Amino acid sequence: MDTIQSREQQGRVADAPSRHWVYRALPRGMWPYAQLARWDRPIGWWLLLWPCWWSTALAAAAGTGPGASLATAMPSPWDMALFLIGAVAMRGAGCTYNDLVDQDIDGKVERTRSRPLPAGKVSRKKALAFIAIQALVGLVVLLQFNAFTIGLGFASLAVVAIYPFMKRFTDWPQLVLGFAFSWGALMGWAAAFGRLDPPALMLYAGSVLWVIGYDTIYAHQDKEDDALVGVRSTARLFGESTKSWLLAFYGGALVCFALAFASAGAPLPALAGLFAAAVHMGRQILALDIDKPEQCLTLFRSNGTVGWLIFLGLVGGTAWTVLKPMV
Repeated sequence: MDTIQSREQQGRVADAPSRHWVYRALPRGMWPYAQLARWDRPIGWWLLLWPCWWSTALAAAAGTGPGASLATAMPSPWDMALFLIGAVAMRGAGCTYNDLVDQDIDGKVERTRSRPLPAGKVSRKKALAFIAIQALVGLVVLLQFNAFTIGLGFASLAVVAIYPFMKRFTDWPQLVLGFAFSWGALMGWAAAFGRLDPPALMLYAGSVLWVIGYDTIYAHQDKEDDALVGVRSTARLFGESTKSWLLAFYGGALVCFALAFASAGAPLPALAGLFAAAVHMGRQILALDIDKPEQCLTLFRSNGTVGWLIFLGLVGGTAWTVLKPMV
């Protein structure tokens, strides 16, 4: 699918892969809904999912040492499956809501004018109905957890509700996005223990800093159009100093992650994943050219690899610690 969507013709949105399964497997009538939910751009739900899975893995690893059971030291497959379904559903609902709020702005920005609402491929009424369906899926998932986690999940909706408006009032909408996209760092721990403890809070703080970093890279794609329509962002705020800010945000994130691991009593080998993530983040900073939108998108997407490195470091390091006495 190489045709970019417009009011005159149906096609893919500008920043979606041309050969994505959405355009090969779904009937054309479903395309606008898949685009609203960003099924054709899965990196978003992966980035929402990673703090959930990190927190679940950290909770399982907490205090694990030689002689522990491997089954209890590994993250709960049930919780991980629930977080996966919830991340896809709630990221889709959040993006649909964001598109409703930003419809007028999206129509003025080159990268976003091909989205289904400004392109006239779906009505606002149908988009609202689609939000309700996705939110219902998210609710069913949330109700599988303990009461504390359910309440914590509902609390996240306040942050989600205000995020789309922040770009109109502050240069720091990425900070609010960080609060929303990092909520899973609290949820995984709460699902395991029914409370919040310092490791979860440090993991959350680190994730917020990570989100600010990668979404600043993402925002550089649109900075020229954003300036014309009055949209504010950390990309516009930092400008040529972006790399220095990224060093601070990514560095701060890694310190917070290390403190979370230490305060949870996670096995020392789990730090290998953090080291690998640090190398990857450093490569992003060195490679970044803020005036190349396609490269900004590629580097933004590469943060999915950061998520894998940290998660596999936790799981692999914990498994190695448990199994080492048996080797």
